[in-house]
Amino acid sequence: MTRFAKIPATIITGFLGAGKTTLVRHLLTQANGRRIALIVNEFGDIGVDGELLASCGIKGCREDDIIELANGCLCCTVADEFLPVMERLLARPLPPEHIIIETSGLALPKPLVKAFDWPDIRSKVTVDGVIAVVDGPAAASGRFESTEEQRARPDHDNPLEEVFVDQLACADMVLLNKADLLDENQLARLTTALRAKLRPGVQLLTTHQGAVDAAILLGLDAKAEDNLAARPTLHDTALDHNHDDFESFAVPLGVVRDPQALTARLSDIIVRHDILRLKGFLTVAGKDMRHVVQAVGNRVSGYYDRPWKAGEDRAGQLVVIGLKGLDREAIQRQINASIGQA
Repeated sequence: MTRFAKIPATIITGFLGAGKTTLVRHLLTQANGRRIALIVNEFGDIGVDGELLASCGIKGCREDDIIELANGCLCCTVADEFLPVMERLLARPLPPEHIIIETSGLALPKPLVKAFDWPDIRSKVTVDGVIAVVDGPAAASGRFESTEEQRARPDHDNPLEEVFVDQLACADMVLLNKADLLDENQLARLTTALRAKLRPGVQLLTTHQGAVDAAILLGLDAKAEDNLAARPTLHDTALDHNHDDFESFAVPLGVVRDPQALTARLSDIIVRHDILRLKGFLTVAGKDMRHVVQAVGNRVSGYYDRPWKAGEDRAGQLVVIGLKGLDREAIQRQINASIGQA
């Protein structure tokens, strides 16, 4: 990078649970000494993804290079949240050589790209590319599609479809993730359907657990802030978009005896209440390791990620995200009852 070159920024977008954080971890393992700053945005008050990245244990991945912005989507808080963070990063004695921004799963990327056209940012940073990550099984199941009958209704509204379509419309590259969970026919049909939604020239790659060479994703040189008009979306201004259709809340947890039994019961709760995303940490009896729970749809997984730190609050909690109208009391009661049974 020359003295006068702009710092490239990569925006990683994709619906809840598509695999954005896993992709970011892969990118960080390939930093090879580059100074990479990471901005992580989550919907809701509790940050899980940022904490997972901060404790990733990857060489060269320092906690002060990871900035977490919770309680809102960047597309709606650009002036209040994003621009001050960018100003602080650029004012560092050694500014980052690349900036990666992982948006909330409910965020629209275009308003964020517009922020890079602000004079103080534009002179120093360019959007190298917008990467959209797609949850293959969720998309193949029709999770983001409305039927013709639904579209014919005058009061039809599908907030999942709107967010999904806008994320694809702004992308410079699309990663069809979790492709290993689809059979050949499903993969072929989904690939055709996705290509029909993309702008000419946008590349579509299939991935497994977000594993892709950083050289493919970083260095697209898209200069996305220069061609906003070529990225028409359903919500072309932040004023057109809000998150009133979605809600998020945290469920405090006690000590869990059997995390495997709990994850099985969580799957039933998710289906019963149509929960879009569930994630968080467990305190397991007799274990000095933190247990992570990740759920997308009714697919629930869990693993131990690291030892609890000395003096760290070992309180467990799960973040629940879904469409507006979730029965919070019932969900919390059922999750706590499952802990007692697990």
